[in-house]
Amino acid sequence: MDFTLDFERPVSELENQIRELKEASHQNIDISHEIEALQSKVNKMLEDIYTKLSPWQRTQLSRHPARPHALDYIEKIITDFHEVHGDRRFSDDPSMVTGFGYIDGQKVAVIGIEKGRKTQEKIKRNFGMANPEGYRKALRVMQMASQFGIPVVTFVDTPGAYPGIGAEERGQALAIAENLEEMFNIKSPIISIVIGEGGSGGALGIAVADKVFMMEYSVYSVISPESCASILWSDSKMAETAANSLQLSPNKALELKVIDGIIKEPAGGAHRHADKAIQIVKDSILSHLDSLKKEDLDLLMQKRFEKFRQMGNITLTIDNSEESKA
Repeated sequence: MDFTLDFERPVSELENQIRELKEASHQNIDISHEIEALQSKVNKMLEDIYTKLSPWQRTQLSRHPARPHALDYIEKIITDFHEVHGDRRFSDDPSMVTGFGYIDGQKVAVIGIEKGRKTQEKIKRNFGMANPEGYRKALRVMQMASQFGIPVVTFVDTPGAYPGIGAEERGQALAIAENLEEMFNIKSPIISIVIGEGGSGGALGIAVADKVFMMEYSVYSVISPESCASILWSDSKMAETAANSLQLSPNKALELKVIDGIIKEPAGGAHRHADKAIQIVKDSILSHLDSLKKEDLDLLMQKRFEKFRQMGNITLTIDNSEESKA
């Protein structure tokens, strides 16, 4: 997909020059040194740009059209995948993809929020904004996995749960709340990965996990920058300011113990090397699944509960000594 963000343009221009030189090299012209020099410049520029990204630039990267989506991870990582449809109450929700399959022979339950790419697919997937039936379907699959001791893997990529009237009438808030409560009772290891956007309760509804990871250029926040700007300044165009104020970065989330780790992406982001990024995620899932499966199940569930219980706790130290009063 040909799409370049503003801060990526200098790199894109150099890469276009490299492509032109490679085409010229087929005409028996030795320009290998020029190509190597430009490639070194590209590598250096990528390092300089991507180590100094602002929160707003990270947000833009998390939404990059060429970034791998949940279905990309499922198709490349999961073998013999059998999708499960419907919540047995209202209907099926195409934005929430659920089912069972294998990762290198290990049976897993898989849940992913899919945004879609082309216009018709985006409409079908509701732009990655799940309805209550989507969360109920996800819970149905997780409870089935719990019954048979099957590990659960979730891929989070959503701006938030769908806020439409119909969704609210069908119990959107209740569906998410039930997921938050019931996921603490799932008697199987749970791994959740924020692969793009992780927006508010819409993301958390499938992310109460033993291990929660963020991709290096993903975002995970209580609110989107646009919504935050609309509330604080009544102007969604202030989204960049909001993103900077929210400090949207995996490092901050890790510091606050909202996540358990950061999954590194290939140079320039997952959208530049999708297959490599997907393999990195697969390796990370397998590594942590092995360690989680070795833990006592009751202890694992207790640790899951305590981890989320401690989020947001702040300890204040008050110095009452005479010197501090002086």
